[in-house]
Amino acid sequence: MTQAWVVLTHPDGRDVAAPTESQLAAALAEVYSGAAHGPDGAPGTAVLRFGYDDGLMYEVEVASGGDICFAEWSDRDCEIALASPRRMAGAPQADALQLWKWLAQRQVAKIRSLSWAED
Repeated sequence: MTQAWVVLTHPDGRDVAAPTESQLAAALAEVYSGAAHGPDGAPGTAVLRFGYDDGLMYEVEVASGGDICFAEWSDRDCEIALASPRRMAGAPQADALQLWKWLAQRQVAKIRSLSWAED
């Protein structure tokens, strides 16, 4: 049987499996405040990934300033992109949280239906 999973990756690289809504909100608050930095000292991003052990993976990456990237992959190793990455610039923090909540709830169709810019 295929197992679904959700993982939040903080700007510093820490992973949290099956994050709660409050953990998602805290990670976004860190990113939007500008306090988040990656291991290399650059402005940090946070990524929420949802996928299946033996298949598809989706990710929503949020950067400071509200720049968001949504990507779809054939597997956890990001071997084959299933679509061009979609981008959104300057999204409010509440919108980013809604995207993450939809992803955590496996509502990928809602995310796809938004107005995205393709690479």
